[in-house]
Amino acid sequence: MSTTPPRSETTTADIWVDPRCPWAWITSRWMLEVEQVRPLETRFHIMSLSVLNEGREVPEEYRQGVIDGWACVRVCIAAQQRYGNEVLRPLYNAMGRLIHHEKAGLGHGMISAALAEAGLPADLIEAAEDSSWDGPLRAEHHDGMEPVGSEVGTPVIHVPGPGGKPLAFFGPVLTPAPRGEAAGTLWDGVLALASTDGFFELKRGRDRDPIFNCADRTDVGNHADSRGI
Repeated sequence: MSTTPPRSETTTADIWVDPRCPWAWITSRWMLEVEQVRPLETRFHIMSLSVLNEGREVPEEYRQGVIDGWACVRVCIAAQQRYGNEVLRPLYNAMGRLIHHEKAGLGHGMISAALAEAGLPADLIEAAEDSSWDGPLRAEHHDGMEPVGSEVGTPVIHVPGPGGKPLAFFGPVLTPAPRGEAAGTLWDGVLALASTDGFFELKRGRDRDPIFNCADRTDVGNHADSRGI
């Protein structure tokens, strides 16, 4: 017997992502797949691994990414502030595809291409080096991260919980993204765990790098650590 709720009971899931995190990209592709088999709407928000790693010791091979990572999240926040939260979904989709599939890097060329693909004005690129956007960026980051604590990274997901209190959790971290009903079954399990009072962690060591499927949904690798690198 199916346990899928009626289509009229659509759930909004809020996901916080940094465009440069490969694990968050895979989880976001899974969420878009879940939308096809469950009554779910995914709403995108921006967190920043560069903000998360301020004042922390970062392995040498990731330090440049922490520096370069400011530009794309500043542009995302500038776009959100100017045009509303709904522009983050197409902009993140474009950035993620360029970064993780096309290996386009984190520079201005990638950002300009993503803006064009998302149908956004080219002048938003000016936000990339403008630290005045760091205030709104930090506020958006902390809205997502505060309910789950400082020991996690991206992705973070919030869903409505009992009594209107949101359920917030880090992950799931997975590769490759499940498809079809397998994606929905995983979503059902994640919700069951997240809604269990006192449940905190289920984890095992990773034995593979991120796997990007060229057929991943963009609307309808770097081997980095989603906890903060």
